[in-house]
Amino acid sequence: MKFVSFQVGDRQAYGVERDGRIIELAGLHGLPQDLLGGIEQGEGFLQKVKYVLKDDSVEGPSYSQDGIKWLSPLPNVKRNIMCVGKNYRDHAIEMGSEQDIPKDIMIFTKATNTVIGHGETVLHHGEMTEQLDYEGELAVVIGKRGKGISTEDALEHVFGYTILNDITARDLQKKHGQFFIGKSLDTTCPIGPYLLTKDEVIDPQNLTITTRVNDEIRQSSNTREMIFTIPTIISTLSMGMTLEPGDIIATGTPAGVGKGFNPPRFLKKGDKMEIEIESLGILTNQLQA
Repeated sequence: MKFVSFQVGDRQAYGVERDGRIIELAGLHGLPQDLLGGIEQGEGFLQKVKYVLKDDSVEGPSYSQDGIKWLSPLPNVKRNIMCVGKNYRDHAIEMGSEQDIPKDIMIFTKATNTVIGHGETVLHHGEMTEQLDYEGELAVVIGKRGKGISTEDALEHVFGYTILNDITARDLQKKHGQFFIGKSLDTTCPIGPYLLTKDEVIDPQNLTITTRVNDEIRQSSNTREMIFTIPTIISTLSMGMTLEPGDIIATGTPAGVGKGFNPPRFLKKGDKMEIEIESLGILTNQLQA
C-alpha cells in the first residue's frame, strides 16, 4: 500500500493512493487519526486498512492528487532522522578519495524541523549558506520496536520505504567540522510522496535511484551499490539504542551531488529537484526563488 499524509484546508489527514486518487483513512472505522498512530499499532493496523478498503459499505472521502497539499508521510517526526554518511563507494570518492571510503558505518542526524513534503518549497537560507546541495536517498521507516536486532531479523522491523532528499549546506558543514548544523536548516529534508509498505518492495537492495535538477540527471545509481546494506544499518543502530516505530533512517546517497562536480554545482534559487526511486514514485521540490 502507498500511504500518504496530506492537508485539505486547515485539516491534516492520511490515506492511501489507489487508482490515482487519495482515499482518506483517518478515523475511518476506528482507524487511528494519523499514520504514526497506525504504525505504532503494528500488523493489526495494516490488516484493518485492508479490511476497510475491501468493505464496500465503508466509504471515506477521496481526493484527486491535485486537490491536496502533500505532507511528509510522517509529518510529526518524534526523533531526529538518522542518516548514513558515505554509504556509496563512488560518493565517498567524489567527496575526497578512496581513503574516505568508510570501514564502519558513519551515522549523523537531521533535526525534526527539517521535514517537509512533496511539492513544498525549500528555503534557500541565503543569509547563512551559498552551498546548498541535494542528496537523493532511499529512506527506511521502522515499524516494530527493537534493540539488539540481528541482520537476519532486521527487515522484520521495517514498516516501509520512502524517498528522502538530504539537503546539505556544505559550507556550514565545513565551517563547523561536523554535520548537524549543515544538515538541519529548516525545510532541508523533503520526504515522500508515498510511504510504500515493505510487502510491495521485492528487494530494497535492488532499486534504481535517479536525481534530476531542472530535468538534468545528476545522480543515477542503484541501492545494490550501498557499502552497508539495510539489514546491517538497522542491526548496527539497534545494538545500543532501541529503535522505535516511526523512526526514519536515510541510507545514504550515490555519486553526483553538486559538491562532487569540478567546479561544484550547488543549488541556485528556483532550481527544481526531482528524486525518483523505483516503485516509490518521484519526490519533487523547488528551492525558494
